[in-house]
Amino acid sequence: MKYAKLNVGQLVHHKLFGYRGVIYDVDAEFMLTDAWYEQMAKSRPPKDEPWYRVLVDGSDFETYVAQCNLEPDGRQEPIQHPDIKRVFTAFTGDRYLSGQPN
Repeated sequence: MKYAKLNVGQLVHHKLFGYRGVIYDVDAEFMLTDAWYEQMAKSRPPKDEPWYRVLVDGSDFETYVAQCNLEPDGRQEPIQHPDIKRVFTAFTGDRYLSGQPN
């Protein structure tokens, strides 16, 4: 098993498709069905590395992405997504915070 290099609340950029997003969940390895993998994971990324659930900037989509296809996003700009306030409590300028507000 490989270790997650990215964290919940971190801004990311998809290397292949170019979109920005924010990670809201991490799986230690691929956790969806083989049918989903065959249909959606066209580049056939490894199943035994971390996979991330990402809210996509500027849309109402979320994605499930292998670690090898993501990199940290250097732009310190918030993500525009309708579920941001449901998942996160604050934006610090470079990441989102989750948990209960004080």
